[in-house]
Amino acid sequence: MELLPVKLVAALGRARHLVILTGPGVSAESGVPTLRDASTGLWARFLPEELASPEAFERDPALVWQWYQWRRSVIASARPNPAHVAIAALERLLERVTLITQNVDGLHQQAGSRSVIEFHGNIHRNRCSVEQVIVDIETAGTTKPPKCPNCGARVRPDVVWFGETIPRSALDSATYAASDCDVYLAAGTSALVHPAASLAAEAQAAGAVLIEINSQETAFSEQADYHVRQPAGIALPALLTAIN
Repeated sequence: MELLPVKLVAALGRARHLVILTGPGVSAESGVPTLRDASTGLWARFLPEELASPEAFERDPALVWQWYQWRRSVIASARPNPAHVAIAALERLLERVTLITQNVDGLHQQAGSRSVIEFHGNIHRNRCSVEQVIVDIETAGTTKPPKCPNCGARVRPDVVWFGETIPRSALDSATYAASDCDVYLAAGTSALVHPAASLAAEAQAAGAVLIEINSQETAFSEQADYHVRQPAGIALPALLTAIN
């Protein structure tokens, strides 16, 4: 196992405010396919952009709905992995932890994380495509979008699609946390897509220590002060053990 830098462990252990950003690589360790990998089997002939966009939903709502029903069925069998569990434990151990995730699967909440900023929404929720309010409606077994019980418009998954903006409340909360933290840790994400990519710059400007956990080099690597070239499910439990 890769030895963790002493200064990294010390910085994490004394953190006043730790911000953690997690991406698809963390969920992939639980068997959740990334968006790019999710077009397999019957869906292999489609690009994600052809299924995860407002234009696609307008063009063929039943097709998009069926794809998301399939994704939900895949996610339903997934369970939190050691990375999710370690993050929840860090929240209990350290003074203050803000968790921001690009994932939509809800696995952080299943692992015990209490307050999660969901940058891209949550695939288990639905919202009205017109009123943009959460709709609590049974969708099991449906093959086309149900109707909103309030206005009759189509119901859609409560996720951020290509061409849509991050919810303002999530963006404001994440930006504030990044500008306030003294340690910023990105795990399982290439940090390429804005505005998530700008969070590291906010943290860096605030003087935070930047940590990257990723098996591969990413766009964030040049900014990071420390790199742990391991899967999050190995590195995060090791960090937890080292500071606990």
